[in-house]
Amino acid sequence: MVTVCCTEQPSAHFPYVGRFAPSPSGPLHAGSVVAALASYLDARAHGGSWLVRMEDLDAPRNVHGADEVILQQLQTLGMRWDGEVLYQSRRLDAYQQSYNALLSLNLTYPCGCTRREIADSVLRMQGHFPEGERPYPGTCRSGRPEGRQAHSWRLRVPEGRTSFKDRWMGAMAQEVGQVVGDFVLRRADGIWAYQLAVVVDDAHQGVTHVVRGEDLLSSTARQLVLFNLLGLSPPTYLHVPVVTDEAGQKLSKQNGAAAIDLSDALGVLQRAWLALGFDPLPVADVSQFWAAAIPVWVQGLSRANLHGINRRIYDPR
Repeated sequence: MVTVCCTEQPSAHFPYVGRFAPSPSGPLHAGSVVAALASYLDARAHGGSWLVRMEDLDAPRNVHGADEVILQQLQTLGMRWDGEVLYQSRRLDAYQQSYNALLSLNLTYPCGCTRREIADSVLRMQGHFPEGERPYPGTCRSGRPEGRQAHSWRLRVPEGRTSFKDRWMGAMAQEVGQVVGDFVLRRADGIWAYQLAVVVDDAHQGVTHVVRGEDLLSSTARQLVLFNLLGLSPPTYLHVPVVTDEAGQKLSKQNGAAAIDLSDALGVLQRAWLALGFDPLPVADVSQFWAAAIPVWVQGLSRANLHGINRRIYDPR
């Protein structure tokens, strides 16, 4: 099976719909602002809609009130979303329906393996832990060992390379079955996996263009596999560099990245703009920033210097 992503630019028949999808596990930090900035700029540069979706399925990680903090941060930065904010926690039935569709095609199965057992299997098979993904070896593909309870429910990944064109990084391809293996759709605690939920929601919201951090580049092939199996139209992708700390570690809420300082909203935007590889904008306030930044983005990403900024290697196998 070969999956190829859709066209690069919106058309009169398929107007641009973009989205920003933070998890409410804490306020926005410098890294998440870079992704939001790029997403917002791309939508407005194309005269499209920009949606906000709260990816709040992982309830144990959610922080009470963080969703409202994030929305306030976006507003202070001058990012105005279109329509209502979608919360994944209110769409559990939609994920179940999509899972049932895959189940009816014999494309899912329960897995009784623990993370430790999977890691041990990878170590035995390869002699070392590969960088990035630890591919699931398919232990339960033909049935769980007797007496083992399910720790997750996995997708039976079809054979073949999945190909797509990233709008900045160019042609990409991945043999999902080899690099990742049969990936999780639902955890033992009942929480739907990100890979399934994001596909179902992007299709539901009519998202045509996804602009997000390069740390999610390796998820794209998996999502395209699901789009294909569910008979849904995939969006076009653009992955921008992630922001790292002095040690080269990606800024994230899990790593304790500090919340942005809203008392200096223009400074936050300017630093995110610089992180995308653009030259500083001679502006005095937030409204002037957007008035200047959107036309520059319209001129094309060739104005930026994204290549070489925290560039990560995408496994092409």
